[in-house]
Amino acid sequence: MSLSIILSMSAFALAASISPGPVNLICLSSGTRHSIYEGLVFVTGATLGFIVLFIAIGLGLYSAMEMIPALNVLLRWSGVVFLLYLSFKLAAFDGKLPDEKAPKAPGFLAGAVMQWLNPKAWIASASGIGAYTSGHNIDQILLFAALYLPICGFSLAGWVFAGAFLRRYITQPLILRTINRILAVLLVTSCFYLLAG
Repeated sequence: MSLSIILSMSAFALAASISPGPVNLICLSSGTRHSIYEGLVFVTGATLGFIVLFIAIGLGLYSAMEMIPALNVLLRWSGVVFLLYLSFKLAAFDGKLPDEKAPKAPGFLAGAVMQWLNPKAWIASASGIGAYTSGHNIDQILLFAALYLPICGFSLAGWVFAGAFLRRYITQPLILRTINRILAVLLVTSCFYLLAG
């Protein structure tokens, strides 16, 4: 495979990974509310969950879902319910910085599951595979996934560090509460996008 294709795949992976979406917003929120370590645990789950989804779509899961519309409906509504739950958790945040009694941070499993319920992840996978691989060439799909792995991980980690930066410099509960409620509204908005898709 030529260097130009590899660079194109990498650019696509970066644009898809770093642009705002439900997972990115949770990474940002986690950075403002929890330790960087806890945020990176979520990032690891989200990254690996995405890679598994990406490979599964490349191997034909997307085609199977087109053949069985009920699976697509189930995925869509599961995504809506999950995003609304996360939105509620964000909106309920009181703006006080975490202490020993802080609610538990979203973990590895939450990150992995969220990618499978994330419309952005499905669109990025299907469109990337369609644009940069030919047919069901497993070698091309695995190469693309190998490029995606560090790019996705570092992109999501960047959102966690951005949240940690906000936490360091914006310590007033009202401001943190406002930020989290804005993020909650954005997540609810992404539900409308999911339902309209």
